[in-house]
Amino acid sequence: MKKTKFEEYCLLFTIFIFGSFLGFILENLYTIVVKGHYALRQGLIYEPLIPIYGLGALTMYFLLKDKNKTDKYLIFKIFIIGFIAGSLIEYICSYMQQSIFGTISWDYSKKMFNINGRINLFHSVLWGLLGLLFYYMILPMINLIKIKDKKVKLMLVVITCIFVVDCTLSALACYRQKERRENLMPSNKIEILLDKHYPDEYLNRIYNNAKVVKIK
Repeated sequence: MKKTKFEEYCLLFTIFIFGSFLGFILENLYTIVVKGHYALRQGLIYEPLIPIYGLGALTMYFLLKDKNKTDKYLIFKIFIIGFIAGSLIEYICSYMQQSIFGTISWDYSKKMFNINGRINLFHSVLWGLLGLLFYYMILPMINLIKIKDKKVKLMLVVITCIFVVDCTLSALACYRQKERRENLMPSNKIEILLDKHYPDEYLNRIYNNAKVVKIK
């Protein structure tokens, strides 16, 4: 049976949230395994999500869901798609974060084969491998998802509302932090509340890997 537009949205949002949460787990495990100690890696103030991974998951879904499984070059094509798509997402997100908030959360400028420190060959290869993982392990599970239950739909609506609020607060708080660095005083009640509830000390604990930079 064909999905309704709302059911299609529910599926896409589920993929996005799953990818964002998986990214949160991977990034936090990375700090433990590679750095030898735990350091919080989180994209939003309240939820354990890193949206760039959710965006990557959605992109992989749209690009890979209709691929011909009999194609003898399929593995190579999927790797290249993941390599290019993931690299573009990472570069664009880094540029936007720097443009809007004056910070970057990753810097590959000291690594070989990098472009403006936003992407590098090693992490692009990882994106290619994630594309293969997505196609052969995650996509089959996605194809089994049937969102018909009204309670599940209601739950996804609630999660959507929470996510939108969290995104809005996170963006406003980070932008206001940028204004504070520029010595701009609060100009309205919202900015006063942001200064009170989301001071630099609070945000720096959450975004402890954010580095202040100027746009290139």
